[in-house]
Amino acid sequence: MLLLRYSPASPYARKIRIAADLLGLSERIEIAAADAADPSDSLRRQNPLGKIPTLVLEDGSSLYDSRVIAEYLDHLVGGGRIIPTEATARFAALRLQALGDGINDAALLIRYETFNRPEDLRYEEAIALQQGKIDRALGALDAAPPAGAIDIGHIAVACALGYLDLRFAGAWRENHQRLVSWLKEFARAVPAFDATKV
Repeated sequence: MLLLRYSPASPYARKIRIAADLLGLSERIEIAAADAADPSDSLRRQNPLGKIPTLVLEDGSSLYDSRVIAEYLDHLVGGGRIIPTEATARFAALRLQALGDGINDAALLIRYETFNRPEDLRYEEAIALQQGKIDRALGALDAAPPAGAIDIGHIAVACALGYLDLRFAGAWRENHQRLVSWLKEFARAVPAFDATKV
């Protein structure tokens, strides 16, 4: 068995859980919650960065960063299933994954700034900088929602939108109706999306 260290709210861990399901690997992966803030959690021995997701392989070694783990899972089933092998499709999928992960990166920084920091110490310019990244990415995605066969890029974008729903009350939805429709279709096509919802 493979062991996935995760947090239910992590959009990156959700991406891996959905990818595993699409690849038919869910039964080979045990999932175990990790507390990245707890120095005694074994996560820090499994991943020196102490970050999730971390995938512990059968030989005890670990892979970390959702992009690396997704690549490994796709490799396990022969490759080309969620990360295309043909160059044009591959780099389109990887670019879309970077956009989805970038939304998550920015959203997490806003979350840390507003949730962890006392209000009088919050840096509003930093929040605005990250919000601008999210807004531009959402605008680009709404103008051209992901199309074609479901790949790692689609999964990353769906998880980013799910994280915005979770942490920011779905405020993105009002001005991005094409993207709302796309996410509804994605959820219909990929039952693991709703199954992994917090």
